[in-house]
Amino acid sequence: MTPKFPIAGEPDAAATEAGRLLFAAGTEFLKGVVAMDGMPPADRLEVCFAGRSNVGKSTLINALTGRKALARTSNTPGRTQEINFFTVAESHYLVDLPGYGFAKAPLPTVKKWQALLKAYLSGRQNLRRAFVLIDFRHGVKDVDDEIMQLLNSSAVTFQVILTKADKVKEADREKILAQTRAALAKHPAAYPEILVTSSEKGEGIENLRSIVNTLI
Repeated sequence: MTPKFPIAGEPDAAATEAGRLLFAAGTEFLKGVVAMDGMPPADRLEVCFAGRSNVGKSTLINALTGRKALARTSNTPGRTQEINFFTVAESHYLVDLPGYGFAKAPLPTVKKWQALLKAYLSGRQNLRRAFVLIDFRHGVKDVDDEIMQLLNSSAVTFQVILTKADKVKEADREKILAQTRAALAKHPAAYPEILVTSSEKGEGIENLRSIVNTLI
């Protein structure tokens, strides 16, 4: 029996090539935003990446775009303190959101980031999909569930990406997948497929490029 939230299958050759060509056209950092009035014009398709601090958002964006230092990475949770916009070709924005949850920063600063995050998710009309990154080793946490509830209320379709798949023991995979699927079943905005990735090994990257390319 197929589970309700199956792992996304591999794209066909044509979809893989179309996704490759989109990102081969070039990705550039556009701007970092600290308030809603600093957002770029909503004139192109947009996808965003959300996740707990240090879940690997910046590393995944770098792997996705083939640019090793496009998005800054850090071992210090909470390093991304603004909403970072990147242009893909002339048709897409990629958006790296501040990490939510634990962050080594003063509480007022953390609250400011979270308020900006909520305002963005609720108010960006050209946002076609949010990718919610979950560390495959740990599954869905309460703070992830809070973001999923916000996406439900904002009517933003979100798709879970399980990161760091190369670090998960084979014996633990099904248990964590079952926990993740049970969590997603509570959220009507959840896209009905899970994407499994490893930025280090390149797993799932072609699939993610294809998904971004097929959104309209």
